[in-house]
Amino acid sequence: MTKRNVTVASHLILGLLVVVTAFSCKGGTQKSNQDVAISDFVTEDDIFDDIDKAKKIFYSLPSPLETAMLIKSAGAEYDEELLNSLDHVSQYTTNKAMALNLGIYTTDLSFASLFDQTQASINYMTAARTMAEGLDISDAIDNQTMERLESNLQKRDVVMDIISETFLNSSSYLKENERQDVAAIVLVGGWIEGLYLATKLVGTSDIKNNKLVDRILEQKLSFNIVQRMLEDNKQKATGETNEDIVEMIAQLQQLKKSFDKVVVETTESQSVAGEAGGVTTIKSKTTVTVTPEDFREIQNVVDQLRTSFIQ
Repeated sequence: MTKRNVTVASHLILGLLVVVTAFSCKGGTQKSNQDVAISDFVTEDDIFDDIDKAKKIFYSLPSPLETAMLIKSAGAEYDEELLNSLDHVSQYTTNKAMALNLGIYTTDLSFASLFDQTQASINYMTAARTMAEGLDISDAIDNQTMERLESNLQKRDVVMDIISETFLNSSSYLKENERQDVAAIVLVGGWIEGLYLATKLVGTSDIKNNKLVDRILEQKLSFNIVQRMLEDNKQKATGETNEDIVEMIAQLQQLKKSFDKVVVETTESQSVAGEAGGVTTIKSKTTVTVTPEDFREIQNVVDQLRTSFIQ
């Protein structure tokens, strides 16, 4: 991976939004009180007031690989039936459809790879490559990339590096060539696929003390980033309205309404001294509240969105 890509990857990792990790349930609601480091908790104001706003908007969303890792770390099991069918590849012919499904197939690739699904990994890398070729960014997933993947399938760390490099190369190429709108759509596709996999894996399970539910609710903050990213790309460089972006903003409004029902509160930060002269950490308490009914609504809305993206 190039020095540039390492820097980009660092932004992605550091920008990951960490809000809650443990829940308890009382009186029909689910609540969490958890200490979190302020350095790990990126708020809207932190992102949008920065002079390098555009970069932070793109790099504050979890990458497909990070999303898959979060899902696996929450105890989920592999279910290939949840992934976007490879039979759909040929039906994606518009820039919007190819961009969305480049994000979706990359997330599916990450998910399959983390569970050591060798053939599925190759198949989904091929599908992602087809989307990239359609978007004229085939250099991001060239023959050399495919050969590296196939020759290192038994080395998980190498495979993870290849996937990260592929995704970052695609995003970087698009932004450098003034195609930020397409890069934004790729990111939204991957983000929604991560949400879809997580909500499907929760299924009808109790949301109390469910780590996967925690991860899903954290995305209330990510949604604000997604919305701002799309708003910033509503107009093309030529001055014309970007109809694909306008349509996506409209499609996401029901999800916004559902996330608005999730209450996230952060208390005043406090300094916590490290042991034996260690580093002092600034911590705060975060409380998240959601009813089972509101969570089921989020599941349904995500399912509808994802269906519209892969059709």
